[in-house]
Amino acid sequence: MGPEVVVVGNVGIDTNVYLPGRDIDFKVEGHFTQDLDCVGQAGGYTSRGYARLGRATAFIGCVGDDFSGRFVREELERDGIDLRGLFLDPEGTGRSVNLMSPDGRRRNFYDGKGHMDLHPDPEAFRPILRGARLAHFHLPNWARTLLPAARSEGLVVACDLQDVGDPDDPYRQDFIREAQILFLSAANHRRPGPLLRGLLARNPRQIVVCGMGARGCALGAGGKVRYFPPVPSEIPVVDTNGAGDGLAVGFLVSHVLEGRSLEESILRGQIAARHTCGQKARSGALITREELERAYRAL
Repeated sequence: MGPEVVVVGNVGIDTNVYLPGRDIDFKVEGHFTQDLDCVGQAGGYTSRGYARLGRATAFIGCVGDDFSGRFVREELERDGIDLRGLFLDPEGTGRSVNLMSPDGRRRNFYDGKGHMDLHPDPEAFRPILRGARLAHFHLPNWARTLLPAARSEGLVVACDLQDVGDPDDPYRQDFIREAQILFLSAANHRRPGPLLRGLLARNPRQIVVCGMGARGCALGAGGKVRYFPPVPSEIPVVDTNGAGDGLAVGFLVSHVLEGRSLEESILRGQIAARHTCGQKARSGALITREELERAYRAL
């Protein structure tokens, strides 16, 4: 059997630098921190998230012919992820450095290597897409060329717009137009309601999910915007990397693959996101199906 979910996006190595305090004294040359590496970036977190929930998953993305690329490949293969769509970036494997505050918040420094200038043949990936139910797109420049193939093969297309600032940003327009389900972060929008309503005005049939961190999340659907408080959890927040990916994966598995209601799917997505926040540089320890069911029953 082929995959039921195809993730299209960037993957690489995250180096998380956990700071002892909220601020850095740049007048001091040396600092003592905890520095941890893991497979990360949106494509890494989402593909591993689907696999942890027991879903047959394929990944389309690129790594370099280097130590980091080999490590990424080995980790994803160990998760049982279909890597027929993994291709080569001659500039190397993508990297992120995240400066982490004690409360789990981050400042990200991203090196996407050559992803803006890569031009893989979209038809080469059609056999991977064919027969799947869901295509989860992220935002590498080359990924936009796969959108028509995913739509023509009948997949539900979801896209994560990340920390979108201007919804009219030309870079994101292909993804906004082709997706049936959109995800985004409220990092640049204290009150995301106008942003969601603006997106729904363009395409009233879309579903838009907005992660709001400690404030919960917002759902735009059917011409309305609703807000959901955060789910309770006793797990300390130590690392918010991948939280938005967890929200998206939990929601899409529940709503698209399992046919659950929007409301239940939002809660399940929030549970997955909250679990992610309790993992320090551990994208291989995302929530499992059993853990998600147990946490949902406990609400």
